[in-house]
Amino acid sequence: MTTPVQHAMYIDGQFTDWQGENWIDVINPATEAVLSRIPDGSARQASEAIEAAHRAQPAWEALPAIERAGWLKKIAAGIRARAGEISALIVAEGGKTQQLAEVEVSFTADYIDYMAEWARRYEGEILQSDRPGENILVFKRALGVTTGILPWNFPFFLIARKLAPALITGNTIVIKPSEFTPNNAIAFAQIVHDIGLPKGVFNLVLGRGETVGQELAGNPKVAMVSMTGSVTAGEKIMAAAAKNITKVCLELGGKAPAIVMDDADLELAVKAIVDSRVINTGQVCNCAERVYVQKGIYDRFVSRIGEALSAVEYGDPGKRNDIAMGPLINAAALERVQQKVARAVEEGAKVILGGKVGEGKGYFYPPTLLLDVQQEMSIVHEETFGPVLPVIAFDTLEEALAMANDSDYGLTSAVYTQNLNTAMKAIKGLKFGETYINRENFEAMQGFHAGWRKSGIGGADGRHGLEEYLQTQVVYLQS
Repeated sequence: MTTPVQHAMYIDGQFTDWQGENWIDVINPATEAVLSRIPDGSARQASEAIEAAHRAQPAWEALPAIERAGWLKKIAAGIRARAGEISALIVAEGGKTQQLAEVEVSFTADYIDYMAEWARRYEGEILQSDRPGENILVFKRALGVTTGILPWNFPFFLIARKLAPALITGNTIVIKPSEFTPNNAIAFAQIVHDIGLPKGVFNLVLGRGETVGQELAGNPKVAMVSMTGSVTAGEKIMAAAAKNITKVCLELGGKAPAIVMDDADLELAVKAIVDSRVINTGQVCNCAERVYVQKGIYDRFVSRIGEALSAVEYGDPGKRNDIAMGPLINAAALERVQQKVARAVEEGAKVILGGKVGEGKGYFYPPTLLLDVQQEMSIVHEETFGPVLPVIAFDTLEEALAMANDSDYGLTSAVYTQNLNTAMKAIKGLKFGETYINRENFEAMQGFHAGWRKSGIGGADGRHGLEEYLQTQVVYLQS
């Protein structure tokens, strides 16, 4: 039997040998085979990485932004040179389909290049003064040391989403990948090492959130912690950051509603909702988690969505490249989805399609359609994070908006209608950070990915995401 490869952390410009006794196995969710082992790191390694980032930050900030951009472009080029290898790592450890893994890798490189382009574009301000001879200047300055705590569902892209805006604005960073999907992050660290990025600017620590993650949030030398994950994890990060009044930027999940009006293009709506539900086996914060369908089109919609979900093929993405879904990330995720569907049935929902776990190895769950769903059911309010779609009928747009907004979450939403007035009323009525009209739920790098309510604090992407990594210094210059 082949011994799984054992990975090291990347701290202060070098891969460090793990001196501890405890390791974490990285599992292929499609086969349940052990792929690799990573250190079960402690707060000490996280602290060492933060110290390295702290030492490196002043010199990094002193570089002209255009020089920092040059380093980012080298990283993007390194990703493209190893795209096939990295895609294969994502497929194996995350259960992602080959096509989606390839998109993630190419999008990550493009995102880093995009953020590099901001080197000459982010600006301060000159304000009008009330005093003669005075100039009021607003400088945009780096925060200092930032940390990024990553999820497992888009593990490679989330490195870039946190690293690229941090580095271009003069910050340094410490990244902790999910213990479920660390192998792609090791490959990223190797790229950084190979291009010769100044030591300490990027650091990678491995371990669990309750140990490493807590230090990344609670260390007094950290200026901002950015975390993508669950509400429970976000609460712990906020608590750890609170003692130092450390800035937090959190994306904490969603329960995205999709509203389908009577006048919607039925085929477009069905395709977009299915695409938004089964992408990454439903394990995406912004994908459609509940559907509200106006009664005039309800029966036709249910018939078509059932046909479309029935046609979704799933399996081991390491063996097939013609499937739309792979497995769920692990056994706990599979059990969670099973329990949520079982509870929905207990509360009166009806399983029309799917709902049963297949036999054999792997954490597979089929596309599942639930009808006879009522607004008060738990399946409507709790994030499922699996390929389960509850459908509810409604009479008026006002009724649909009220049900859509009846949620602890406020990340994304969608509306399907061919009437511009209806679309505008829905946009104004929906209390979500993002709204998609007549398209699938997938954001653009130049947008701003930010949620309301328990979906998070702050946001990412575009100019607004870049400015999360900046602070202001106002100067009153009297001549």
